[in-house]
Amino acid sequence: MKKKFAPQSAAARAPARERFRSSVDEGGFFDLRASIGLFVFLAGLLLALFATANSLQLAFDTSANQPTEAKASVLLGGSIGIPFSETWTFTGSLNTARDAHTATLLANGMVLVVGGVDIGSVSSPSAELYDPATGTWAVTASLNHERFYHTATLLPDGKILVAGGDSTNDGDLASAELYDPATGTWTVTGSLNIKRQLHTATLLPDGKVLVAGGYNRINKILESVELYDPATGSWTLVNELNTARFTHTATLLPDGMVLVTGGFGGSGTLASTELYDPVSGTWTNTGDLNTPRVVHTATLLPNGTVLVAGGINSNGISPTAEFYDPASGTSSATGNLNTERYAHTATLLPNGMVLVAGGINFSGSYASAELYDSASGSWLATGDLNTGRYQHTATLLPDGMVLAAGGLDISVTALASAELYTPSGATPTPTATPTPSVTPSPSPTATPSSTPTPSPTATQTPTGTPRPSPTPRLRPTPPPRPTPPR
Repeated sequence: MKKKFAPQSAAARAPARERFRSSVDEGGFFDLRASIGLFVFLAGLLLALFATANSLQLAFDTSANQPTEAKASVLLGGSIGIPFSETWTFTGSLNTARDAHTATLLANGMVLVVGGVDIGSVSSPSAELYDPATGTWAVTASLNHERFYHTATLLPDGKILVAGGDSTNDGDLASAELYDPATGTWTVTGSLNIKRQLHTATLLPDGKVLVAGGYNRINKILESVELYDPATGSWTLVNELNTARFTHTATLLPDGMVLVTGGFGGSGTLASTELYDPVSGTWTNTGDLNTPRVVHTATLLPNGTVLVAGGINSNGISPTAEFYDPASGTSSATGNLNTERYAHTATLLPNGMVLVAGGINFSGSYASAELYDSASGSWLATGDLNTGRYQHTATLLPDGMVLAAGGLDISVTALASAELYTPSGATPTPTATPTPSVTPSPSPTATPSSTPTPSPTATQTPTGTPRPSPTPRLRPTPPPRPTPPR
């Protein structure tokens, strides 16, 4: 039974806030999961008291004869509202409800969704394909090993590399596998040298994949870095991050370098950033973020700067945003989000704007969405999601629409629903009803894993991990799953 919360006095609220801060700064992930519901409730209570003083008002106009579309306009300081016709429309539902999964746009225009945690809080091996032409999902072959909090990377040959993650049966994973869209099958490839989840994976210009940081239950927060070579199917340990971190971001810059921002480290939520140079294979510290943050987003803009938005830190859920300029190596503040959030998605649209959708916030709806205009440095409200969600995925489709799939709702239940966002200028594709389950292709026979070759310069060696008991299921890291007040 979920705990019911009652309004508290100021004296009672202060210790709760301090417990929340210490849980973030000292690595108390389980305490954070237990206390986040109380924190969100108290913050929402304070916002309600000052609602009349808020200069930003959202006016929603939902058409009675179009129940699946929501429209919004924003009123700034009482000025004339600027309407936005962009809407979210339900499309076919996933065959398996899931969160903490991955979604990857394939070369053929379809979207591959892999793994995650299902409605029974069990890690899933299932995978399915979304066809934008029909708006339907079809089951494809399952992973050789179920997983969540993994990464999925589109390789130059069109295959998908899935690496690491967590499992409710086996705990932290080092295994990796390849999906071939031509055959619809999975093949085991070389395993990571170090088990990890909540890491990043970045395709480099030379076709190799850079995996950085992450977390496991033995080594805890990782600074180790590995390179996957598709030609050999093996992983090599390379120079480590300067700061161990997980739930950070990694962004490939136009010059081929990789920018890592924020995350959670040994000292708590991080503001530090680092650059990886694939030519020298080294990491260099660069300008800190203005705000420490974790479970945030980082989006490469057309002008080559990187927009960093939202997240959570010891002060709570952040509405702040900033952009990193590779030319100067510094971060500069830009306009704040209209709604603070973390565990959201951020998608660069063809018109150069960035769509931020969903995520955990103080309002408890998790449905709001907004657009960042880099020309003005401001955020504009756009149509709400039909279903509030976090730990979902958002994928830009070839026609300019955005597919949001799965995630968790406010009751911490995995979602099967999916929605399409139609920005200005996009041509809507047909919307279909949910697709009935399709018989999956037979699981392929796993090929032997290639033997990883550790780099002689690596300072961290692999550590064997005993197989943990499959119960109870513990997620050792943020994003926390809040318990909503009743």
